[in-house]
Amino acid sequence: MAKDVLCEVDSCRHWVDDNKCSASSIYIVSNSADTAHTASETDCRTFETK
Repeated sequence: MAKDVLCEVDSCRHWVDDNKCSASSIYIVSNSADTAHTASETDCRTFETK
């Protein structure tokens, strides 16, 4: 498992300095009916507005 999770979405409650994610867990899903093949076919469900 990754030690550090980086995130550039500074409008998220879990965003902290140096583009780190402070969430205790991360939930990412495919936003297409098929298996995701590119990053643009995924969504971070961990996002919460500040």
